[in-house]
Amino acid sequence: MFCRCVNTVQTRTRLARWTAHSLRWRATMTDEVAKLRVQYSNTPLTEEEARAAGSPMHLFQKWFDEAIRVKSYEPNAMTLATATPDGVPAARMVLLKGLDLERATFTWYTNYESRKAQELDRNPRAALVFWWPELERSVRVEGSVERLSTADSDAYFASRPLGSRLGAWASAQSRPITSREALERQAAQVEERFANGEVPRPPHWGGYRLHALRLEFWKGRANRLHDRLLFERDSKSSDHDMQWRMTRLQP
Repeated sequence: MFCRCVNTVQTRTRLARWTAHSLRWRATMTDEVAKLRVQYSNTPLTEEEARAAGSPMHLFQKWFDEAIRVKSYEPNAMTLATATPDGVPAARMVLLKGLDLERATFTWYTNYESRKAQELDRNPRAALVFWWPELERSVRVEGSVERLSTADSDAYFASRPLGSRLGAWASAQSRPITSREALERQAAQVEERFANGEVPRPPHWGGYRLHALRLEFWKGRANRLHDRLLFERDSKSSDHDMQWRMTRLQP
């Protein structure tokens, strides 16, 4: 009985020490995260700059070109946010692969059997976010989504590197798999399958196009007094004569 009591006391003491240590570590980590802070420059985003571009799409092109010029890491990387019909959101990173300034569209490609594709097919609306930290700039885009034509998807797929074309066949995107080794075996089987011929586009792979209805341009400023300019497309304007309303938003 005495030994059992001693062991119980020792166990409780160790548990108390571990709990105290854990709490101190969590408090330290929380403090470190809270201290993370960047002070932005005071370079502005003005209405004059936006108007001089001619349209929000041309302003986007200007910012995108500048991101390329300063060698921003993957400047065409964008967060793609989707939602189920009942409003459950999801977001992931994809790559912008096409831009039409006149039609105000943004294009990307993916597996049509993936989670994002299933959500887009059931709820064809999405949001995009671009972030270029070197320029202290971000752009948000919202709009309706449609699939690209077979011809457009075929043309882009044929331009991809061989490894990427094989990968589109090898991966059942968003499906569970037992191990990395199993994925590599699938890739090897696909490589063997197409060893002596062209790699066609898989029927479950293709593109999407977002028709922009809203674009918001964000520029970091000192003391968190950021610049935000929102462009909303006039619902009565046609694809051939787009009209946009510009509004400055508080940060």
